[in-house]
Amino acid sequence: MDDLTTLFQLDPMALAVVAVRTLAVYLVLVALLRLFGKRELGQMAPFDLVVVLLISNAVQNAMLGPDTSLTSGLLAAFVLLAANWAINRLALRSELVQRLISGQPVILINHGEFLDMNLRHEGLTREQVIAAMREYGVAEAEDVELAVLEVDGMISFVPASAGMQRTRKRIRGRKPAA
Repeated sequence: MDDLTTLFQLDPMALAVVAVRTLAVYLVLVALLRLFGKRELGQMAPFDLVVVLLISNAVQNAMLGPDTSLTSGLLAAFVLLAANWAINRLALRSELVQRLISGQPVILINHGEFLDMNLRHEGLTREQVIAAMREYGVAEAEDVELAVLEVDGMISFVPASAGMQRTRKRIRGRKPAA
């Protein structure tokens, strides 16, 4: 019977502490990832990385930690998912929240010219951008109309020969504005 009480923590105050601590860790990690910039994130959105890391840690601690119950671990996982869902919903409804959480794309090359101020601000070197250009099959900066550091940390390129076109595209089932 004593094993069941250590497995399932039902003290509301202890569970509230777990929920508050979990939410605090989530918010701090999201803020830190945002401060460290897009380059550090690669292809993952900040929310995805935080949720994966914290859920795995919460569940591991719930299973292996001597004073952490299964209930606390599951509550921590629930709080992480709920916080992630809530922030994503807020970001869909508010452009300000979207910009604060995800940031904005940054132009690195415009009409074949490096924008050194933007490179410095994002912590990138010309060599890193040139290496990314080679992955896209572009040899020279002059061959690039536009290079953009996207919010997910990837660099996208528009070759000078391609020209740019605007399209009307449906996003998540919404009709394009007329």
